[in-house]
Amino acid sequence: MIQSMTGFAEGSFNAPNFKVKISIKTLNYRFFDWYYRGPQLGLVENRLRAIAQKKIHRGRVEAVIELDIINSSAWSIEVRENLIERILLSLEKVLAKQKQSINFSLFDLLAIPQAVEVKKRDFTSQDSSFLQRVFEKTVDELIRTRKKEGRQLRKEIVNYVQEIRRISKRLEKLAKKQPLYIKEKLRQRIKELSHDLPLSEEKLLEEAVYLAQRYDLSEEIVRLNCHLNYIQQLLSPLVKEPVGRKLDFLAQELLREANTINSKAQDIRITQEILAVKDKVENIRQQVQNIE
Repeated sequence: MIQSMTGFAEGSFNAPNFKVKISIKTLNYRFFDWYYRGPQLGLVENRLRAIAQKKIHRGRVEAVIELDIINSSAWSIEVRENLIERILLSLEKVLAKQKQSINFSLFDLLAIPQAVEVKKRDFTSQDSSFLQRVFEKTVDELIRTRKKEGRQLRKEIVNYVQEIRRISKRLEKLAKKQPLYIKEKLRQRIKELSHDLPLSEEKLLEEAVYLAQRYDLSEEIVRLNCHLNYIQQLLSPLVKEPVGRKLDFLAQELLREANTINSKAQDIRITQEILAVKDKVENIRQQVQNIE
């Protein structure tokens, strides 16, 4: 199934201890690339990455997670009493010398560096399982958007392939006429050089056969059609693995055959047809760059 490398999905979910909002965006990239932004999740992040990589083979995956802790038991509070006592004793000594009293609020206490540490407790196994399930659900939604865009990309590429096939059929007809075209050009050229001297038809035919073999287009046209056949096979809904790289390679091969045909062309009509082929191939290459 053809998939685009670009997509977006977002979802909000409620667990007993927290609320979570998950946003996943994918962009074009040659390989799998993971980017995560959100609270520290420890080993859970590695599991989320594995979930994404199992279903997304190519592209940059940008995952953003927002957590809202709704259960106070999910937080741990550590008050470093020894540190606070030492600070207070030191302040009392200083203020006693200056004959001043001390007024210490809770805000002042929390403002002391490292005196109080408030942090989220580690995820329970239930919390971790829940987060993985909803993350995978969001990934599945993302895959649906990538497949939807992939169907549109496939449709466009198939249209370009069909247009190149029609051009290929015209090239086959023109290629059959090329030996006669070469022979006539050779006759005119020899006539110009020989100043109307009698021409040997046998020699003329021999040279025409040599040039016809040299500028024969049949092999290139056959390879062109073979590449088109393979592209259509890769575009089949029955193909499950990513095909973006193979399609990109085949597009380059199509361009190579088109350039070779163009270099051998002795008929301006062939050149014109090849220009049309190269235009279609370039359109295919642009679409392929977005396919997983």
